[in-house]
Amino acid sequence: MGIAVAVLLPLSFYIITKALKKDKVAMPRFYIADRVDTKVVEGKTVNDTVFHQVSDLVLVNQLGKQVSLNRDLKDKILVINFFFTSCPTICPKLTGNMKMLQRAFKKDPKKEFVIGNEIQFLSLTVNPERDSFQVLRAYADQYDIDHDRWWLLTGDKQTIYQFARNELRVSVQPSEGGAEDFIHTEKIVVLDQDRYIRGYYDGLDTADIKRCADDIVLLTMQKRHKK
Repeated sequence: MGIAVAVLLPLSFYIITKALKKDKVAMPRFYIADRVDTKVVEGKTVNDTVFHQVSDLVLVNQLGKQVSLNRDLKDKILVINFFFTSCPTICPKLTGNMKMLQRAFKKDPKKEFVIGNEIQFLSLTVNPERDSFQVLRAYADQYDIDHDRWWLLTGDKQTIYQFARNELRVSVQPSEGGAEDFIHTEKIVVLDQDRYIRGYYDGLDTADIKRCADDIVLLTMQKRHKK
């Protein structure tokens, strides 16, 4: 299936580029409306939905470097999931499917515009007490993860859990990230360069991984069109 996605992506890119020129593409929608503002435009009352904009997050990656999602990944499209290294159930497959996306979107710093240059993969551990950056480094090496394009992140548990619940909304169970709190989700979340949520995907479903890949292509084309 990984090979199939890699083969289909260039075709998707070609089709999407042609369709964008004709305004025939439905872009990935925005998620999580924070409020609706009402204003008067040319004598008419217009409702303007204000969507949730994800706040910054500072954690430590598998190389032991403190990183900021907004400062260090400015203008990048983010592909985010949650995992823990000792997980025996969903995490190995979830990581494998993230790796499939990593392979599909190759980076080439020598070229002006390559989709792989526009995105960053992020995997946040939900068990930071055990998953030090050294443990994450070993896990990354086990899965042949590109340390530059895919960060495995650890840090304060409460900070990670609040980000998962309050910013990405991947869990509806209220809690404060205490000792007994635990989040285990198969969701992959895509944020655009402005930190709006543009997609939720089942990270265990290869068909949804393909949908995620197509949406990434659309968002990178939209990003390029804005420049």
